[in-house]
Amino acid sequence: MHIGLVGLGKMGANMRSRLRERGVEVTGYDRNPEVSDVESLAALVEALPQSPKVVWVMVPSGDITRGVVEELAGLLGEGDVVVEGGNSYYKDDALHAERLAREGIRYVDVGVSGGVWGLANGYGMMAGGAPEDIETLAPVFDALRPDGPREEGFVHAGPVGAGHFAKMVHNGIEYGVMQAYAEGYELLTAQDLVTDVVGTMRAWKRGTVVRSWLLDLLVAALEKDPGLGAVDDYVEDSGEGRWTVDEAIDQAVPLPVISAALFARFSSRQEPSPAMQAVAALRQQFGGHAVRQATPPSEPTPPAEP
Repeated sequence: MHIGLVGLGKMGANMRSRLRERGVEVTGYDRNPEVSDVESLAALVEALPQSPKVVWVMVPSGDITRGVVEELAGLLGEGDVVVEGGNSYYKDDALHAERLAREGIRYVDVGVSGGVWGLANGYGMMAGGAPEDIETLAPVFDALRPDGPREEGFVHAGPVGAGHFAKMVHNGIEYGVMQAYAEGYELLTAQDLVTDVVGTMRAWKRGTVVRSWLLDLLVAALEKDPGLGAVDDYVEDSGEGRWTVDEAIDQAVPLPVISAALFARFSSRQEPSPAMQAVAALRQQFGGHAVRQATPPSEPTPPAEP
């Protein structure tokens, strides 16, 4: 199988590599010519030999994604498939599908999790679309997902929009779990009684009910930088946490933990916080997200000469 991949950033480039390693031919396009296989989106579509042509889009959500979808609507044809694998808002999927359908082009949305570790470990995927379109893409999903049973790393979550809705909820849960680990870390450091904080959290990695990959990543960050002195406690939010809380309000579903985790990120932009340093370090560990470097304390001003 031969597909096109638009967007070769941190995740897109690794996805291209994993697909190629597992027998899927990929032609990639990116605005950065140093990583792109072709010079334009039109050249990417032209390079795809089979019908239907499949183009997977991995660019930032919002206007950039909308622009790529609009351009593909003019380049692809009847029966071709566009896969939107970025972190788009699920309500945008219906608009994308409707626009492409006017040209006879099919549409699938896929929420992708795995961050910068997906190349080695595989990606968890939640897909939305028609069953026949999901089946067309099965070789791609099988190459990208983790080794093992398909249902442990991939789900056809429902019709168009379901993939990104599931990923939105996934990211909301991620906010809450990260915040809980971070607050536990801060409490451990607040009491002199625990003399080996990193070792304590490392011990939780095996045999405890709180073990998880996020815990592994937090321990890795602490082993590299005990005390997280190089990481500022300013934490961005990608938008999906806000969308999750907005949806909960619309559906009258109480989300006290996820809401509190989102608001904690807002508070990180006001006062220094060890817990939010831990959240910032976790985001860098699993997703390669940029963090602000901690500002070193300024040198005291020497007293004036008498």
